Amino acid sequence: MNQMWKGQAFTISHADDGKFEGRRLRAFFEYRELGIAGATQGKYGAHVIRAVPGRHSEAAWHTHDLDFQMVYVTQGWVIFEYAGEGEVTLRAGSCVLQPPGIRHREVTHSDDLELIEIISPAEFETQNAEPPA
Repeated sequence: MNQMWKGQAFTISHADDGKFEGRRLRAFFEYRELGIAGATQGKYGAHVIRAVPGRHSEAAWHTHDLDFQMVYVTQGWVIFEYAGEGEVTLRAGSCVLQPPGIRHREVTHSDDLELIEIISPAEFETQNAEPPA
C-alpha cells in the first residue's frame, strides 16, 4: 500500500501508460482515468475524455449529484447548454466550472474533442432533467 498524506497517496499518470475506455452513460466519449480516485480514496476524480469519432450526444438535459465539476478543453470544441446561462461554446483552452446540480446538456462536439474533467466525489449519480422553461 502506498504511503498516505492527509488521506491521499502519491500518484503519477503518463499518457503512454494510460488507455481509453468507454463507460457510463456516454457511448460517444472514451475516458482515461488519471489515478486520482484511487489516490484520494474516491474523494476526487480526474480523467481525460475524448470523443469517439462519428458518435454524438443525444442532447439530453441532466444534472449531476456532486460537489465539484470542472472541465478544461485541450483539443477541439464542444457546445453545452446550461439552464439560466444558454448555449456556450468551449474550445481548446476554455475552462468551465459547472456548479453542483446545474441543469445542462451537451449539444454537440467536434470529432477531435479532448478535455480534462475534475470532479468530487469520483463517483456520482446523474439524473435526467426537464428542459428549462
